[in-house]
Amino acid sequence: MTALISIAVIAPLLGGGVSLALRNHRSWRDAAVLSGLGLPAASALVMLAAVAADGTHTVAVGGWAPELGIVLVADMFAALMLPVALTTIFVVEIFAIGQRRARWGADPALSGPLMCVLTSGVSLAFLTGDLFTLFIAFELILVSSYVLLTHQGAAGQVRSGMTYVVMNLLASTLFLFGVAFVYSATGTVNLALLAERIPQLGDGVRFGIGTWFLVVFGTKAAVFPLFSWLPDSYPTAPTTITAVFAGLLTKIGIYAMIRFHTLTVMDDLGPVMLMVAAITMVVGGLGALAQSDIKRILSFHVISQIGYMLMGLGLFSVAGTAAAILFLIHIMPVKAVLFLVGGLIENNEGSSSLDRSGGLAARKPLIAVMFAVPALSLAGIPPFSGFVAKLAVVSAAIDASATVAVVAALVAGALTLLSMWKIWNAVFWSRPAADPSPGPAVRSGAKTMHSATALAVIGTLVVSLLAGPLLDLSTQAAEDLRDRSVYIEAVLP
Repeated sequence: MTALISIAVIAPLLGGGVSLALRNHRSWRDAAVLSGLGLPAASALVMLAAVAADGTHTVAVGGWAPELGIVLVADMFAALMLPVALTTIFVVEIFAIGQRRARWGADPALSGPLMCVLTSGVSLAFLTGDLFTLFIAFELILVSSYVLLTHQGAAGQVRSGMTYVVMNLLASTLFLFGVAFVYSATGTVNLALLAERIPQLGDGVRFGIGTWFLVVFGTKAAVFPLFSWLPDSYPTAPTTITAVFAGLLTKIGIYAMIRFHTLTVMDDLGPVMLMVAAITMVVGGLGALAQSDIKRILSFHVISQIGYMLMGLGLFSVAGTAAAILFLIHIMPVKAVLFLVGGLIENNEGSSSLDRSGGLAARKPLIAVMFAVPALSLAGIPPFSGFVAKLAVVSAAIDASATVAVVAALVAGALTLLSMWKIWNAVFWSRPAADPSPGPAVRSGAKTMHSATALAVIGTLVVSLLAGPLLDLSTQAAEDLRDRSVYIEAVLP
């Protein structure tokens, strides 16, 4: 098990280093990147099976005791997140290879290695057992994601990238201060020890710590009112970069929030979280409906869907936490594949603007199908995974008598359906634009891009088919988080 946990963090860095050394040899470079991303994804699947069979596993880095050193923890929550996240990145990178061969993607000498560094940060964020290492993981993600956003040097990308980095640097600064506050109050940053010590603090100190980290992780997750950086940053980035960002980065903020606020028993923040969740869902949905560009519509939906997960956490119940975890599993591949399809539309139409598209269903029926499946799932239409995830969240809220949150979730669902219909009608059913923009002249990588997108769509269908077992595993993870003793005893035997 130690090897599996190590592979998830170290293999992407090794793959990135090798690919950078082979940057002048396209085939070998791509093989190194795919190996650096595929090996961790495979190890994560094995890790999930091992955790399901034997329970939580830990690795004390350097042999130090958890109280003094870094500990990596593979519990059910982390084990569920890792294979979904790493497989999503792997499939997106296959799309990126086709995109680069079509000569309209990101710089291959940089994007592959940077994606490997980002993947290592993602794995570390899911597996770490202390707050300071979580801060380091966020910084790995921030540095690599900022370069991925801006390294092509376009004016719009640099301007939007600055907004992205300023907001995230602010969140990182607050995070570092928060780590200092927590250490001052408890004498540790280890999550298992914090789960024992923070509930023993005075109500004012405990509430202050919880609120502080709600702002920190809320900025990373783009909740209301801390979301303004996202719809400006994501649409300007290359398709594959946006797909990874939309599928994973904000979700890591929610993951950290669920991990920290459940282990440290921040139930007092429940009403605040529910209010923020309700506003986030509705504002994101309204923002999406007001847009006329596919990427901006999908970017606002990143915000809206975050509200559902925050709503599940804010209930502070096993059912609510389990629903939030299942929603995380559902939304990561769905959001990524929607942005990949958006890239295919842009490749064929020459633009992502709804006003300059039309009639694509007749000309490219495969793209229409690949959009329809995740779009229906995002809107929560049965039998797709989005229906099961949203039903779980709403059912948990009904059981907790959170009426306002339930109404907000239903309104946001209707807004999502309307905006997905807006894209479908404009891009696939309406007549072609009178003056369509020409698509890229070189399409040698189109087959690879279509294959990767189809594979991602199949992945969303697999999540739908396995929704029942995944809900059971999510419930187990939620029970372990709410009980806390399982996590504490695994880390501090």
